[in-house]
Amino acid sequence: MVERRIDHVEVEIDGVRCAVAVDLEESPLGWLARRRGRDGSRFIAPVQLIAGERLRADFTRAGMAPRLTANWDAVTRTDQRGAAPGLNASEASFAARQRVSRAMEAAGPEFSGLLMDVCCFLKGLEQVEQERGWPARTAKVVLALGLDRLARHYGLSEAAQGPSRARTRAWRAAVTGGAGEGL
Repeated sequence: MVERRIDHVEVEIDGVRCAVAVDLEESPLGWLARRRGRDGSRFIAPVQLIAGERLRADFTRAGMAPRLTANWDAVTRTDQRGAAPGLNASEASFAARQRVSRAMEAAGPEFSGLLMDVCCFLKGLEQVEQERGWPARTAKVVLALGLDRLARHYGLSEAAQGPSRARTRAWRAAVTGGAGEGL
């Protein structure tokens, strides 16, 4: 039996934060996130991993992966009694398709194909380079640029930044009565 390396990554989808289990042995992004370059830095940053896994989660929810078996979704019950409030399965799938489409539009034609291949179809970098006729080790650089653009689309960044100076606020207790009261 193959031992799996499962890690939990926190992802925000439609304003809801949830932990997503990532199989680090399955995902090319997980492999890249574990490896370090000569300078000791990771090949991809945690924010890039989160962006790529968020794209993959939406791709999976949208049901966009090619099917290898029959689609039995059509024969399931459509009775909504006892169902959780919110979107039904087809609405959730449609919303996920829209999110994938917006992410690919934000990534642009330069990066969208590569992001789909690596993040969604789980192709390795060597396979991508071979299919596209790229020189060795170029896919890693292009992928990092694409993941940066994807992270920016999702509103993710390495560090939180606020205004350079916050507005000063003061809270005071009201002084009433004689000496010592109200303190």
